Amino acid sequence: MSNVIVEKSKAFAVRVIRLYQYLSKDKKEFVLSKQVLRSGTSIGANVREAHRGQSKKDFASKMNIALKEAAETEYWLELLHGTDYIDSTAYESIYKDCNELNRLLIAIVRSANDKLQSTNDKAQSTKHKAQSTKHK
Repeated sequence: MSNVIVEKSKAFAVRVIRLYQYLSKDKKEFVLSKQVLRSGTSIGANVREAHRGQSKKDFASKMNIALKEAAETEYWLELLHGTDYIDSTAYESIYKDCNELNRLLIAIVRSANDKLQSTNDKAQSTKHKAQSTKHK
C-alpha cells in the first residue's frame, strides 16, 4: 500500500515509539510519554483503518479521528518540550513531522467532507426531482 499519508503516519509512529522508549528508560518519565505514545501511534492506526473503510463516510470519519489524534500529539510534544523532557533539537524535528501530518490530514478531511457533501447534494436533488415528478 503506497500512500503518502499511510507511510508518513507509520514512520511518525516509529519515531514516537522511540521517543517513548527514551523518555521511559533515560528520563524515567511515564505519564506524558504514555500519552504521546497513545496519540502518536493512533494517527497511523486510524489512517490505516480509513483506507480499509466501508464507505466514504467511514473514510472521512476515521481521517477526522486521525486529525484529532495528531492535534493531541502536538500538545503532548509541546508539554514534553516545555518541561525539558526533550531538548529543542529533538522537539523541533518531531514536532515538524507531526505538524506535516496535521496539514496533510486537514487537506484530506476537507476533501473527503467536500466529496460527501457533493454526494449528499446530488442525492437530495435526485430525491427532490423524483418527488416533483411523482406529484405531477
